[in-house]
Amino acid sequence: MNEFFSWEALTTVAGASAATAVITQFVKKSFAKIPTQIVSYAIALAVLLIGSAAIGAAQDWTYWAIIPFNAVVVSLGSNGAFAAIQRIEAAYKRGNQLF
Repeated sequence: MNEFFSWEALTTVAGASAATAVITQFVKKSFAKIPTQIVSYAIALAVLLIGSAAIGAAQDWTYWAIIPFNAVVVSLGSNGAFAAIQRIEAAYKRGNQLF
């Protein structure tokens, strides 16, 4: 693998979720007055739109129409993954066994 992300990877649920999670954690303090879930959705939408435009995937309007719905899935996935990491970290700090 020569790249951290490729344009094609950013148009998948896994790639877009990873990018959304990282970017959201990086910028969320800049948007402290806006709920993190909304910031995450906006980032997911931007990642999918830019990624799709970069690879030329959109053939007609139906492709673009579904992107806002896919952004919901990506945003919820990235938020859930980050919450899981926080729960594991909290359990580890309390000394609880995870497995």
